[in-house]
Amino acid sequence: MEEKKIRPDKLLAYKHRKLPHWQVGGSWYFVTFRARVNPLPEPAKDMVKRFVESGHDKRFLLSVAVVMPDHAHLLLWPKEKYSGVFYSLNDILRPIKGASSRGINLFLGRRGPVWQKESFDRIIRNEREWREKYDYICNNPVKNGLAEKPNEYPWLVFGEQFINRY
Repeated sequence: MEEKKIRPDKLLAYKHRKLPHWQVGGSWYFVTFRARVNPLPEPAKDMVKRFVESGHDKRFLLSVAVVMPDHAHLLLWPKEKYSGVFYSLNDILRPIKGASSRGINLFLGRRGPVWQKESFDRIIRNEREWREKYDYICNNPVKNGLAEKPNEYPWLVFGEQFINRY
């Protein structure tokens, strides 16, 4: 059962399904979502990368993202919808996961969910943690033997102007 709580000051929103989801407007987030289709073929990873790139500067500012064979990681900053109200992670991930699911299913000639329902997210608390998550995302393909250097991996996305925003 989904539970939603908002503190009286409305700065912290809390939602819980199987995983807890804390959101504070004006914060960086490390987000991971996992595929049920494993491994994702190259055209599927291309689609996810394209939808992540297209969401940048609309609902969120992207620092870095990577699309792996069975999951994706993003380091992002939700934008304001209007004064003091920020896009939720659900508002950000729904178009990425939904549009890529439709495209991937069409490409693979299949039906059904492509992504697990829930995503993992973490509020970044300080600059050290931001750098740690940034480096983790960049090095994920190298650590998994998919590239020798991060910039050789074609599904690594940089939001160049936001890399050092923290």
